[in-house]
Amino acid sequence: MHKYAHPTKFATIARPLIGLSLIGALACIIPGLYMALITSPPDYQQSENVRIMYIHVPAAWTAMFCYSTMGIAALIYLIWKHTLAGLYIQAASPIGAALTAICLITGSLWGIKSWGTWWVWDARLTSVLILFFIYMGIIVIARSFDNPEQGQKAASWMTLIGAVNLPIIKFSVEWWNTLHQPPSISSFEKIQNPSMAPDMLWPLLLMAAGFSCLFGLLALLRLENEILSRKIHNLRQRKVHQKSSHRQKEAA
Repeated sequence: MHKYAHPTKFATIARPLIGLSLIGALACIIPGLYMALITSPPDYQQSENVRIMYIHVPAAWTAMFCYSTMGIAALIYLIWKHTLAGLYIQAASPIGAALTAICLITGSLWGIKSWGTWWVWDARLTSVLILFFIYMGIIVIARSFDNPEQGQKAASWMTLIGAVNLPIIKFSVEWWNTLHQPPSISSFEKIQNPSMAPDMLWPLLLMAAGFSCLFGLLALLRLENEILSRKIHNLRQRKVHQKSSHRQKEAA
């Protein structure tokens, strides 16, 4: 797989993956939304308000998955210095920030009905808010250096440090007494007897798969843009260097 770490070679496989991701996103999100909004039953406690779950939970899962892939890319960049891994961090971080924002907004809409307030400093909510700030910090620090390599290195280190927050988000409802409800899919006692009703489980899984495919689509598109931006930056730097060298020769 090392040969695909080169941006030019990666571009040859990115286009088919973009098409597959688009098809997967449409094939999952369209029926998932129909089942979530039309066919799935209301919750016996939360009534119709439970339908926010079909956006909130997939957004939360995908935001954490996005950060996990960024953590792997950060390790690859710091160890093997693969440019593509550093570019992936820059490409994926805005998507992760958007997904985290969707999670926080839908969570607030869910909370005002369930808890009677838009926000509480709950362990799960606070750790997800911290994840959003980490995403924003990575976006800023990656663009804060004139030398792109320095920005990628700083963003990679920040990504690895911020990864400590992921297990806190995951296990916060188990480690502390929080208002946030337990995981929507907590366990499967038996394959035939899941802990969530199938009428609610299947649209949730479809939406989660759709969000994952949508993330893949957007990440590939943004990664292509980052590759092109880096090429343009390198060409400009080369022209500036050539002009500088030419002026020095003329002065001599």
